[in-house]
Amino acid sequence: MPSFDTVCEPNLPEVKNAVENTAKEIATRFDFKGTAAAVELKDKEITLIGDADFQLKQVEDILTAKLIKRSVDVRFLDKGKVEKIGGDKVKQVIKVKSGIETEDAKKITRVIKDSKLKVQAAIQGDAVRVTGAKRDDLQAAMAIIKKDVPDMPVTFNNFRD
Repeated sequence: MPSFDTVCEPNLPEVKNAVENTAKEIATRFDFKGTAAAVELKDKEITLIGDADFQLKQVEDILTAKLIKRSVDVRFLDKGKVEKIGGDKVKQVIKVKSGIETEDAKKITRVIKDSKLKVQAAIQGDAVRVTGAKRDDLQAAMAIIKKDVPDMPVTFNNFRD
């Protein structure tokens, strides 16, 4: 029986490259000389550091541009709130989302059931497996998921015939 998995996984090596390129640009830009502006990646968390909110926003803009250039969807980023650290410095932690949360998985299965296609959706961990008798039905399900769930950067893998 043909099937595919709906997943939400960023390309982590590209995220790492974008963070490194952002750090390089911060080091070379004239307006960041002698400031605390920095960006670092640990596990799946990107930490932005700056002297003020304005500088933090500039670092975030550079990071976003580098991610877009490397074809990483910015919807993977879950921005935290801006926190004050020693002195007048501020930092912001941005989490890189990975996996589909339970409520989002339920939303995807509901969208598939409401479409009246002859496919079944099952939640399996942090992915949603969609099975059906015909390949065309599965491709229609992919199109419906992309159209009806615009707030999540879903991808499809493990397509089996």
